[in-house]
Amino acid sequence: MKLHTTPYLEQQPLWPQSGRAIMAQFDQDSIVVYQAYRPAIGHFAAQNGYFGGPFKMTRMTWIKPNFLWMMYRSGWGTKEGQEVTLAIRLKRTAFDHILANAVHSSFVPDLYPTREVWKEAVATSDVRLQWDPDHDPSGAKVERRAIQLGLRGQTVAQYARDWIVDIQDISSFVAQQRRQVQTGNYRDLWTPTERPYPVTDPEVASKLGCA
Repeated sequence: MKLHTTPYLEQQPLWPQSGRAIMAQFDQDSIVVYQAYRPAIGHFAAQNGYFGGPFKMTRMTWIKPNFLWMMYRSGWGTKEGQEVTLAIRLKRTAFDHILANAVHSSFVPDLYPTREVWKEAVATSDVRLQWDPDHDPSGAKVERRAIQLGLRGQTVAQYARDWIVDIQDISSFVAQQRRQVQTGNYRDLWTPTERPYPVTDPEVASKLGCA
């Protein structure tokens, strides 16, 4: 897998400036999501093309299709335990399955008639959904919301082994771009090429809140 990149200042004006958008790099068959791990987990995954070794299947793992949201959460790869940034290419059918089974991590009255109904949905789903403020390269909030998806149970097992097309360690790329951010040199800042991911199922889009 080769991650496609574009100068940040070229693509930023083309992105939605507000609202909920699943910003991602994708093609007809696959989509890229990001995770950041300590070296033992990250290096194993990049070398073997799946998650194993010290990766714990019993824990919830969060995937982020938006590169800058991942950079905000990992401090551009500087936070302890998040030194290795992985670009994971997933089958689109798998990502769509994840979206279809996602349940909001907090109660949304417009979607669930009661808190009890929502709690039951949480208990029976392997996928958590959160919309959080997106951030620009400096870490400042923007009006657009970014999605992250938490996987557990059988969904983690399928994600770790069955749904991955390829895994790329992009830590060196992250370090190069981090230097541009630190010096304020956005003219030479490159980020993965991203656009809004289409959620074609109206029911799923309505549930996610990006309809």
